Amino acid sequence: MAEVIVVGSRKAAGALVAEAIERLVAVQPDAVLGLATGDTPVPVYRALAERVRAGLDLSAVRGFALDEYVGIPVGHPQSYHSVIDAEVVVPLGLNPAAVHVPDGRSLGIETAGERYEAAILASGGIDLQILGIGTDGHIGFNEPGSSFASLTRVKTLTRQTREDNARFFDSVDEVPVHSITQGLGTILRARRLVLLAFGAAKAHAVAAAVEGPLTASVPASAIQLHPRATVVVDEEAASMLGELEYYRDAFENKPTWDPVIL
Repeated sequence: MAEVIVVGSRKAAGALVAEAIERLVAVQPDAVLGLATGDTPVPVYRALAERVRAGLDLSAVRGFALDEYVGIPVGHPQSYHSVIDAEVVVPLGLNPAAVHVPDGRSLGIETAGERYEAAILASGGIDLQILGIGTDGHIGFNEPGSSFASLTRVKTLTRQTREDNARFFDSVDEVPVHSITQGLGTILRARRLVLLAFGAAKAHAVAAAVEGPLTASVPASAIQLHPRATVVVDEEAASMLGELEYYRDAFENKPTWDPVIL
């Protein structure tokens, strides 16, 4: 069972995860972070940026983005190269050369997944993977039906995912049809998983991922296979969890020797 932590706000969630990352970096300055994009992880990056401004040094931290659109120019404002640079690399003071994003260019796309897998393995693996969750239960761009053993590869996006992401574009027709994403098997290799979700629209997906059956129809249910997975949600996203009171009790009575998240 994943650890579930219910917080009062997105800001509180960001502070909680940022604190865990700061503890990780204190003992491992060159830790490898798995970086999600979209609205969900923004509170974490903002909380980390506040800590950096207060003196936290993250300059040796390395990173691997979860995914990238296929066929979108690297310099496009909605390419994940651009988003990671603007939301993570610059405000956190990371070395751009140490932060990797899947290669979504059409030229060489046939081997891009294999190359990304090799780069992750060469780094020693991801220490803490930040995840969001789609309304259909996807993580990364692993759409329903994705194999739990899947590695980084090209995926066709569902209409629902494209509609969910259309808010970042002028229209849904501008959202790319394909992506390159870390696979579920890739994600499960990370030493720690932290999945965040906010708002009532994510409640069904969160409940299915945490308490539903282990099924490829809900790719995020793969976190049930991980020995060190934490789910951080606000009250609305937690509203459909059947064991909600137990999660609250478990967190309130967490042993002092067992740190939050790490």
